[in-house]
Amino acid sequence: MQTLLKLKFCGGARTVTGSCFLLEVGEKKYLIDCGMFQGGKALRRRNFLDFPFNPAEIECLFLTHAHIDHSGLIPKLVRDGFQGKIYSTRATADLCQIMLPDSGHIQEMEAEWENRKARRAGRSEAPPLYTIADAHASLKYFQGVGYNEIVHLSPELSFRLQNSGHILGSALLELRVTETGVSKKFVFTGDLGRTGQPIICDPDVIEETDFLIMETTYGQRLHEEEGEKESVLAEIINSTLKRGGNIVVPAFTVGRAQELLYILNKLIDRGEIPSLPIYIDSPMAIKTTDLFIRHSECFDLEMRAYLIRGDCPLHFPEVTFTPTVEESRAVNEIRGGVMIISASGMCDAGRVRHHLKHNLWRPESTILFVGYQAEGTLGRRLLDGARQIKLFGEDIAVRASIASIRGFSAHADRDELLKWVGKFKRKPSQIILVHGEDEALESMAALLKEQIQVDVYIPSYLEEISLLPLGQELEPSHELLARLKAQQVWNMWEEKNSYFNAHLFSYLEEEKDLEYLLSIEKRLELIARQLEQEIGAMRTFPLLFGPSPLESGGLPLPGSDEQREKRSGEAG
Repeated sequence: MQTLLKLKFCGGARTVTGSCFLLEVGEKKYLIDCGMFQGGKALRRRNFLDFPFNPAEIECLFLTHAHIDHSGLIPKLVRDGFQGKIYSTRATADLCQIMLPDSGHIQEMEAEWENRKARRAGRSEAPPLYTIADAHASLKYFQGVGYNEIVHLSPELSFRLQNSGHILGSALLELRVTETGVSKKFVFTGDLGRTGQPIICDPDVIEETDFLIMETTYGQRLHEEEGEKESVLAEIINSTLKRGGNIVVPAFTVGRAQELLYILNKLIDRGEIPSLPIYIDSPMAIKTTDLFIRHSECFDLEMRAYLIRGDCPLHFPEVTFTPTVEESRAVNEIRGGVMIISASGMCDAGRVRHHLKHNLWRPESTILFVGYQAEGTLGRRLLDGARQIKLFGEDIAVRASIASIRGFSAHADRDELLKWVGKFKRKPSQIILVHGEDEALESMAALLKEQIQVDVYIPSYLEEISLLPLGQELEPSHELLARLKAQQVWNMWEEKNSYFNAHLFSYLEEEKDLEYLLSIEKRLELIARQLEQEIGAMRTFPLLFGPSPLESGGLPLPGSDEQREKRSGEAG
């Protein structure tokens, strides 16, 4: 086979967000997913960089599912010149009709918020990442495709979408490249779901492929069993109600919100929890819940049986949907005895931040996480034990109970990933692991090498690899290793700094001895001077999460006006 095959990792590499992979087949370029980076400031900054390819040169985009970390940069892609088709399942296309304009609204609101601060500080304003109009303009490029339907784009390239069992409409992407009678097959898992998950079907089995590009979000973790997670949920609800508090659930609007409703309905029917008021306070969750019912082709047998009986487990008397701002504010006034399910799932945007503001400081309330919390997100900081956070410019003490149930995750856990790979009748020549943090990636790589005896590779952000000849050992370059180490150092520094700040605040809040506080002040001044000396010793400030210095035309010196302006902008 003479065609050159290259794969570039434009996102979703050594992180769980921003999934975006550029496949080059000879002179043609194809994109798999175009997701938004979520998490810490350094990761989110990538969203504002130019794409590491020319959008106008992309033949088409294959979208595995509607979650924003896989679809969220599509409006920007179209605005910047993409004019090809966006292939997805019909359910995914319908979900994006709701989710992308909603994301555009969030970008506009966040830009307005930042620009108000910039105006007060005398700094220049910045446009939003994209607008609602940009999102609507991108929707005309979607083309829905049925599960298991083989689509021939050319004599050389065909694809098929199989069910990945992650959320409504999620898909495994099978790409087949053929030349002179010889074909090579690529499988991109997108996000792989769990077996036995309520509402939707289990992931399809793929029997053979040459290259497997697989997610590893939970590559080193195990979920609770189905019955166990239900009993834990019931226990958390009952104990919180006994204390007189509210249960606030930051939930992803597609998948987790609907699964929660499904299970809450069962718990109430079985008498395991009281008939408590449940508020779905997310306009997008309300819209997507209604959309679920229109896509029965994605449902498992149990869900279909409910609907045949005329009993919809997503709509029952205890549930109240609150689409308006006024209704949402009214929920904030409720002091206890209710469950509030609101977006976003990682607490970085949306109405849930208002509910956190009104409940985090109350020891009788519970904040319950039922989905993955990426590094750098507010949800992750709360799970990691933050004692205080800042919301809407106000310091909020964390006194509520913080709980997590991993069994609600829509991602396959370690054993489920291994079991799914183990069903290949002809094992892949190469497995490439993406969409995971370092610990999960390394753990899964070791297990796959041991149990499947196949070459496994973990790429880095913006790395480009050649996929032929088959089975070759893929090795990272020296520069990529250096940039990876820089990222690890920065993650360590952010983690330690956050831990120190949290403990310092807690200590200062309780300490009453003035002399001891003055001694603490002197010690902190000494640390500050040491840090200033370290800054002076650095010849350049490393670019940790973007293109290499060579690609970007060099970096400003630590003390330069350009660097100071950049830092002041981040601080705003």
